[in-house]
Amino acid sequence: MLQAPDPTQALNLTLRADRGRILAALIARVRDFQLAEEALQDAATSALAHWSRSGIPSRPEAWLIRVAFRKAIDRLRSHSRDSARDTAMTVLAQDEAEEDPMDIPDDRLRLIFTCCHPALEPKSRVALTLRTIAGLTTADIARAFLDTEPTMGQRLSRAKAKIAAAGIPFRIPDPEDWPDRLNSVLTVVYLIYNAGYTSGPTTGQDLCREAIFLARLLTTLAPSDAEVEGCLALLLLTHARADARISPEGLTLPPAQQDRSLWDTHMLTEGLATLDSAMARRNPGPFQIKAAIAALHTAQNGPGWPQIAALYTRLLAFEPTPVIRLNHAVAVSEAGGLGEALIHLADIEPELADYQPFNAAKADLLARSGRAAEAHTAYAKAIALSDSPADIAFLLQRQSLLSH
Repeated sequence: MLQAPDPTQALNLTLRADRGRILAALIARVRDFQLAEEALQDAATSALAHWSRSGIPSRPEAWLIRVAFRKAIDRLRSHSRDSARDTAMTVLAQDEAEEDPMDIPDDRLRLIFTCCHPALEPKSRVALTLRTIAGLTTADIARAFLDTEPTMGQRLSRAKAKIAAAGIPFRIPDPEDWPDRLNSVLTVVYLIYNAGYTSGPTTGQDLCREAIFLARLLTTLAPSDAEVEGCLALLLLTHARADARISPEGLTLPPAQQDRSLWDTHMLTEGLATLDSAMARRNPGPFQIKAAIAALHTAQNGPGWPQIAALYTRLLAFEPTPVIRLNHAVAVSEAGGLGEALIHLADIEPELADYQPFNAAKADLLARSGRAAEAHTAYAKAIALSDSPADIAFLLQRQSLLSH
């Protein structure tokens, strides 16, 4: 006998796929993040009760969006009346009455740009995007960023309040503003991926895969943009090597030392194809360059360091940051310019003195230059600044080789 579908599981799957779309539709009409989230929560609660009694509808996403609109209208009616609320109620009522709720325009791209507005601080952009678009809970986001749930809840509340108070528009930027604002959006996606890459999977969630989900969503919403494709390619090419990052002994491994049989060949192939598609548009940008660097790290004969160094030189024109300068110095050293790389490190040390990757790179370059005592000190500082057990194990091993 077949088991009846579980309403809770069906609801969770539907929200995972369509929460962002439903929430974006609500926010576009009520211009209030909190009200929209409350209406969607009301609809989800109703779904559990209704679906348990009457069965799961054939199109649960359409059921949710229609009921969420009704719940928003109910909440608007309970508030004090003003012209803005009257307008929102009218729009909601019209859309709720549509024959097919799924014909309602997809407003997720507008929502993403709102969440990633430059007026919000970077951490708040990340948190709000994870909450509204990816659908992570406040507790999930707090764990990912090592915050308490109340602290993260306050951050999200402040971000929503700032959007309302500052009148941040719920719209796609004008053509002249698109590149700068899009870079802010893609940077948020990249920060989400890096948070997952650094900390690994959190309880029940993997931020790396959330970032890839968001990048895929952006390629759907902005299908002809080269930088969006570049961002997706970068994440795919990096994540394809995820299972090989740590050795059986628990040490972090650079790409050249990884077991290639553990790489995800399907993801790698998709990443390379996506990069080719982006580059064919002939509109280069920083994410495409970073993806090209990631692709060179996967070359069959090992990383092409001269090309990587040249690409970092080009990337510096877009992002002249100390971290990019550090990566450029490492590439220069691997391409044979050890002395030049040490000069570059000395130039950026005041800005990166307490940055773990800087100290790890400095230790490696000093060791290769035969300056064992200085390298030992740099390794010790890098170890002290490390949070990852795999990184610590790798650095301890390299430090121990200095005495041999």
